[in-house]
Amino acid sequence: MTYLDYQATTPLAPEALEAMRSWLSDDFANPHSAHAAGRKAKAAVEAAREAVADLMPAGGTVSFTSGATEALNWAIKGSTGPIVTIAIEHAAVLDTVAAEARRGREVTVLPVGSDGLVELAAARAAIRPGVGLVSVMLVNNEIGTIQPLDELAALTKQAGALLLCDAVQGYGREIIPETCDLVAVSAHKIHGPKGIGALWIRNGVEIEPLLHGGGQEPGGRSGTLSPALCAGFGAAATLAKQRFGADRGHVAQLFRKAYQALGGSGWTLNGSMDDRYPGNLNMRYPGLDVARLMSDLRDIAFSAGSACASGSGRPSHVLKAMGLSDIEARSSIRLGFGRYTTEEELLAAVERIDAAAREQRFAA
Repeated sequence: MTYLDYQATTPLAPEALEAMRSWLSDDFANPHSAHAAGRKAKAAVEAAREAVADLMPAGGTVSFTSGATEALNWAIKGSTGPIVTIAIEHAAVLDTVAAEARRGREVTVLPVGSDGLVELAAARAAIRPGVGLVSVMLVNNEIGTIQPLDELAALTKQAGALLLCDAVQGYGREIIPETCDLVAVSAHKIHGPKGIGALWIRNGVEIEPLLHGGGQEPGGRSGTLSPALCAGFGAAATLAKQRFGADRGHVAQLFRKAYQALGGSGWTLNGSMDDRYPGNLNMRYPGLDVARLMSDLRDIAFSAGSACASGSGRPSHVLKAMGLSDIEARSSIRLGFGRYTTEEELLAAVERIDAAAREQRFAA
């Protein structure tokens, strides 16, 4: 299997697996217990918390969650006042703000241009005094575009609102702006385990808890933590920090090679060429039947968009928001690659994808 779906999840780093081992067997104590075994588990959790925080802005606290979906729900539902967000945000944001709208909160969803970047004129009009929360994705999970967070942050601060950053696809790969107030991340997008994420909360920012109970985590999040998952997340974060430059250079080279292979043969890039994370290549081919393409190439793992919405049968809301037709959206594929992808396997897969797409067109 050639794995090209890094936006859906990443392979578990060997270092993260090793960090988890003892906490899955011998060291099973509850990290919230006061005895020696519990204190040992708590120490592991706190070491992981520090490692995750090392990739965040200064002046805040990491609260572990079950994943980024919980973190985003917590940040949005725990805030107050009108919400401003963007049309190509992840469903964990868009569905949550829609739920808040049904409860009576004012919600503004900003449009994007054909490049997948927010229309700043609309943002200037919407982010005004009285707005409570502005929610912006750092790196888009479907098309890889990077929003102009500095400009949006300036508008947010002028309005006196909180800035929530969905950094799931950018954490460990892009620098998270210092101007964020709340940051949601997920371990399994940076070669850590599934089932754990975090919400970083700037010092002085207070939001209402989403889960009530023991209040074990900073910010009031309740629930017993898994030392194993925390340790795996911490090890993955440490490795991401150590390999930041090397990983970035590697995916940039992979992007150049893959784009060169497809760019001149009838394929069109979805999203901005310049403002993007290079580990994401979302391309469309005229008349492509993506389901048939996947069936023909079952030993290559790639996607037609977000794994979270893959079963809906609907065209990508991200591509539709950029102005693509249903047909264009349905003829797009997403190739995601990263640390453990080799140039040879990527180019071999791209060659086969291109050949299968061309065969479809000739058959038609």
